[in-house]
Amino acid sequence: MTETTERADVGPPPDAQLWDLIAKGDHAAFAELFERHAEAVWNYAYRLTASWSQAEDLLSATFLTAWRKRGEARLVRDSALPWLYTVTANRARTEWRASRRALRLVAKLVPQDEHDHAEDVATRTDAQRRLAAVVAAIAKLPRAEREIAQLCLLGDMSTADAATLLGITESSVRARVSRTRAHLRDLTSEDSQ
Repeated sequence: MTETTERADVGPPPDAQLWDLIAKGDHAAFAELFERHAEAVWNYAYRLTASWSQAEDLLSATFLTAWRKRGEARLVRDSALPWLYTVTANRARTEWRASRRALRLVAKLVPQDEHDHAEDVATRTDAQRRLAAVVAAIAKLPRAEREIAQLCLLGDMSTADAATLLGITESSVRARVSRTRAHLRDLTSEDSQ
């Protein structure tokens, strides 16, 4: 019986098994992991950036990083999704900082009496900045709250799925989501003052 036939009989392999195969350079396992999580990662990236094209870029960069780190990275739990979300958030934060530096440079180069295109760009990216402020606030949260925020608030994972992934009850996840939202409100209101 072939490995493919065995897989079909018992269902899809867990992420941890795919991750081990990917570490050995298995392209088919990587393709399966991509198919399994690409939509969730793209949706997460879109929530971080509010831009379809940036979400596409982040999706590509995240999975490129996953392939490059295939022998180094270890899954904390049996799902690759939290690790993929973390890579996506880190890359989004890096790109956001780079765009802020570029906007500051443009502002220095454009004479003040002429039409300021940097201001137009800043106006169009206001949603991205607000989202980036939330992402920055999430980075300040304690680990358990940050994990819940990444999975349930940004990642749009259901409380049932998060409970299964984290190995806790669904009511515990709901309580953590509530505490995390309150903590984020406090952090984002402090940052805006």
